[in-house]
Amino acid sequence: MALLDWLVIGIFCAILIGIVLWVVSQKNDNSADYFLGGKDATWIAIGASIFASNIGSEHLIGLAGAGASSGMAMAHWEIQGWMILILGWVFVPFYSRSMVYTMPEFLERRYNTESRTILSVISLISYVLTKVAVTVYAGGLVFQQVFGIKELWGIDFFWIAAIGLVVITAIYTIFGGMKSVLYTSVLQTPILLLGSLIILVLGMKALGSWDQMLQLCDVKPSYDGATGTMIHLMRSNSDPQYPWLGALIGSAVIGF
Repeated sequence: MALLDWLVIGIFCAILIGIVLWVVSQKNDNSADYFLGGKDATWIAIGASIFASNIGSEHLIGLAGAGASSGMAMAHWEIQGWMILILGWVFVPFYSRSMVYTMPEFLERRYNTESRTILSVISLISYVLTKVAVTVYAGGLVFQQVFGIKELWGIDFFWIAAIGLVVITAIYTIFGGMKSVLYTSVLQTPILLLGSLIILVLGMKALGSWDQMLQLCDVKPSYDGATGTMIHLMRSNSDPQYPWLGALIGSAVIGF
């Protein structure tokens, strides 16, 4: 990488560390401060936190790769995101009146301590296996490619980067609570948006034009039995990977 690349990364890391240290130095007076960030965050900060918490390396790398091989049909992954807003509008007031901050806490009040423990264990295991593992894997690959390091101290640099990401994130989340997640997300959101926009512009410049991109995508996806071109969002029900009915119902269930 060039000197400017290292300078940008260094400035970002310095600002991120400064935010984390500032948040950790602030004392959480109660569980509301720890889990809800003190309830004094603005709607912009909350929106940025939700965006940055959802959009990560598995989107920028994984979904980009899936789109390159399967086409626009992969957009079904996020097509039912509006359901989260409906669920929040319906259930958040109820949880607020119940004075609970987490789902396991609600189950404990509704049933017993055992139900809280069971949901906590299931949630942690499923989240690690289905979400965190993919994010950490993609993040480790990014760091390995960006820094161009194959091995460090005789260890594959991928594992150092992946484990390092987990440890650093765990430290500032555990000690800083929701405030640390909130304010670091405020920093990361404009970087994600700006970076994605730059990638789009550079990609379109390399292709030549929007029409050129449409011509390149007007082909069958790379898997056998595809019923539409890469541009088609809705595929026939006979498509082996993305039948439109199954994709809509499946994404709705995941969103719900």
